[in-house]
Amino acid sequence: MVVVVIIGLLAALAIPAFQKVRVASQDKAVLNNMRLLAAAADQYFTEKGTNKVGFATLVGSSGYVKSFSIVAGETYPITYTAAAPIIVSGIAGARTLTFAN
Repeated sequence: MVVVVIIGLLAALAIPAFQKVRVASQDKAVLNNMRLLAAAADQYFTEKGTNKVGFATLVGSSGYVKSFSIVAGETYPITYTAAAPIIVSGIAGARTLTFAN
């Protein structure tokens, strides 16, 4: 019985810690995607001499970013503007991150 209680206590301590690690990992992966998109957009702006670009132009087999993975159901902007922050919402249904160059 004591062993069961100890295992229960350890599980109660481990689950919140696991959730924090998972949230931090998702946020870092989304931030990495945002950096990748920002770098691709900057390269596009430099090459084309414009200040707006669409997501579909940046991502895809003929785009600047060949492969792109959604990490936690987040929503990325459809258009990117030079010198404007990138705001990604809906990370795991609740969080929002902002990346400014």
